[in-house]
Amino acid sequence: MKAATAPSPRALVAGVGNIFLGDDGFGVEAARQLSARQLPAGVEVADIGIRGVHLAYQLLDGYDTLVLLDATARGGKPGTLYVIDAAEPGSRRPPEGVPLDGHRMSPDAVLALLDTLCAGTGAQPPRRTLVVGCEPATVEEGIGLSPAVAAALPEAVRLVVGLLRDRAAVKEDDEAAV
Repeated sequence: MKAATAPSPRALVAGVGNIFLGDDGFGVEAARQLSARQLPAGVEVADIGIRGVHLAYQLLDGYDTLVLLDATARGGKPGTLYVIDAAEPGSRRPPEGVPLDGHRMSPDAVLALLDTLCAGTGAQPPRRTLVVGCEPATVEEGIGLSPAVAAALPEAVRLVVGLLRDRAAVKEDDEAAV
């Protein structure tokens, strides 16, 4: 009798952002570039854009790891890349008094909605959620990334590929600027 093999861990790399707001399109463009790469088995890449509710429901399908790609303003020089290990599931709360708007859901709001959906369905959220963010130069109306953010894309792609191939590269409590 053959022993049952455990299913291999699945990972979702989700590019989020609005391509009509300059550097807010970083996540979408990074996902587009990653989708053209050879990635480890079990890795899916999705262009989520501004469809945060869609992402929350997609995550109910069961993923071990979620990597969100997003413009992330943290006060650094435009084009600076960050790897952020997101908070434990259940500790994320949506902003108080803000109505659910499927077109304006930040990653925090998506993860809070996911926690609510998981509690209601018995599904499990990803064991690990990482955000690979890029410091924007501008999020004003306009199509196209600023030169600093566009120049950061190749390194962002290498960073994500490295995280997917060697998850031990990011410590459990690490938050680092690259």
